[in-house]
Amino acid sequence: MKHIAALQDLVTAASLDGEPSDAELDAIELEMPVILADVDLLDAQIMTLDRPATELDERRIRRARNRVLAARRDLTNRVGALQSGGAA
Repeated sequence: MKHIAALQDLVTAASLDGEPSDAELDAIELEMPVILADVDLLDAQIMTLDRPATELDERRIRRARNRVLAARRDLTNRVGALQSGGAA
């Protein structure tokens, strides 16, 4: 039987030892509304997995999708404004 072993160190070994940088934490904070909107959408979809969706469930999912789209739009506008240095 042949043994397979890595001949070189992990490429990302050094980056796994430290904590997130300030820039990474800022990026996460900037994306947090999108993340929370995605979680709300998943919650609404999970509630309908084991039963047929009622009209209320469909409305809840539609509203959650709209919140995700609005959060993504707002994030895109903010990032565009930050990159261009002016109003988007």
